[in-house]
Amino acid sequence: MSEGFASFREFYPFYLGEHRNRTCRRLHFTGTSFAIGFIVLAIKSGNAWWLLAALLSGYAFAWIGHFFFEKNRPATFKHPLYSFAGDWVMYRDILIGRIPF
Repeated sequence: MSEGFASFREFYPFYLGEHRNRTCRRLHFTGTSFAIGFIVLAIKSGNAWWLLAALLSGYAFAWIGHFFFEKNRPATFKHPLYSFAGDWVMYRDILIGRIPF
């Protein structure tokens, strides 16, 4: 597939193709779930340091999934904004059962 994407709609199928491994998807889901929890903690406590924890947890789990299970480079390196959006859309798709967990 081409490296250039004109829209997120074009990018998302590529993104899903980079997440074929179930363990990788589960790690993404776990990291994003922790990130949501840390964002809630940041809001409730008024402590912005929890936002750093949210960012670190989201990326740490995802990158472990890519490097050790998917055996590819995260799309974040070439498409950071689309990749960030893709993670949230994939999270939703897993929650509603569109993508197997």
